[in-house]
Amino acid sequence: MKHRSIPFSPPDISDAEIHEVVDTLRSGWITTGPRTKLLERRLAAYIETGRTDVDCSSQEAINEYGGRVVCLNSATAAEELNLRVLGIGPGDEVIVPAYTYTASASAAIHCGATVKFVDIRKDGDPVTHAPEMDYRALEAAITEKTKAVITVDLGGVVCDYDTVFEIVERKKALFTPLDDHGDPLADLGSRIQKAIGRAAVVADCAHSLGASRVVGGKKKYCGAIADMSSFSFHAVKNFTTAEGGASVWLPVKGVDNAEIYKMFQLLSLHGQNKDALAKTKVGAWEYDIIGPWYKCNMTDITAAIGLRQLDRYLGMLDRRARILQKYDAVCAELGISRMVHHAEGMDSSNHLCLIRIPGIDTEQRDEMIEKMAERGVATNVHYKPLPMMTAYKALGWDIRDFPNSYDYYHNLITLPLYTLLTDEDVDYVCEVLKEVTKEVRG
Repeated sequence: MKHRSIPFSPPDISDAEIHEVVDTLRSGWITTGPRTKLLERRLAAYIETGRTDVDCSSQEAINEYGGRVVCLNSATAAEELNLRVLGIGPGDEVIVPAYTYTASASAAIHCGATVKFVDIRKDGDPVTHAPEMDYRALEAAITEKTKAVITVDLGGVVCDYDTVFEIVERKKALFTPLDDHGDPLADLGSRIQKAIGRAAVVADCAHSLGASRVVGGKKKYCGAIADMSSFSFHAVKNFTTAEGGASVWLPVKGVDNAEIYKMFQLLSLHGQNKDALAKTKVGAWEYDIIGPWYKCNMTDITAAIGLRQLDRYLGMLDRRARILQKYDAVCAELGISRMVHHAEGMDSSNHLCLIRIPGIDTEQRDEMIEKMAERGVATNVHYKPLPMMTAYKALGWDIRDFPNSYDYYHNLITLPLYTLLTDEDVDYVCEVLKEVTKEVRG
């Protein structure tokens, strides 16, 4: 077997993205502008229809899809702004699965809220084996202080949102909405909370652009399921803008969607009521600062990458699915548990290949990672549960209170999964996995 070098997750950038970035640089408009707004509309169309070829340049399309997605500089910014628009702050509790990346929790902490971790189900969801929350523990964790539940579509596998919504509806009698109209942000958050009337479901969709699930009897794409959702366009994601992310929300009864979109614009640009594009209009230099807020807008340079990525995205998802089929086959041969990406009523975005090796401990897992690296195959672990991390231990969390999360993590390896892998590369990864598993397990 000839040695190959297989990195973990390099970005798939074609000449199309490069040419679009060059055109953007030559256009003289490189900050938030026409390309960012076009990407927002195209993402809104994709989230609604599952199509990437919807013409979003016409006035009709601007009216239909404009102001429904806000592109930002990261998914973390998107999640934080989602919570701020919801009016969440000090004194509020936000429930987060213990098994996730730090951004799922840190966004709530940035808002001044208190995070409450919930363990996952033993060995994950019984069908997909994804590390989803223990929904009985979720229901028990909801109190009169709970303002949001963070769901995480880890690896692109979509959570059981029917169950999540049933739980927050059952517990709505505990919910007391924010009653603060002291400034525009608090006023909007108060009205949204009163309209929803329960803890908000806020989806961390960092991995799941293009994933879908039947919810309420209807197929819905991530971004059109939870009350608010955040996406990541980081370099290692299926769809990238190098760095970047987006906020998406469902319509709120009695609240003008344009007002919500405008608040996201204000929050992402220092509270300034005109962006650079609006100020280019004749005589439109003057602006106001509505609040002393943040700076996390997306630029047209990064949006340019996203526009051409979206052109290719359905094919990229298909390629990832074909790679997963080969990994599934070798895992079945070796008796290795793996996360299932496609099940009845649910289609993943095929973002991560999580496998769990029966009968090994963390030292043996790390030995496998090292042996695979020696043979040129880079792997990873998604994730080390948050109660194991220094920052969260300092907040009083102890992994011993989350045994299912630790058990899921202790023998977990993430295989390389990206569209630049050739069939020969995938075959090589499979052969290395066979060799190393035999060496470590004996």
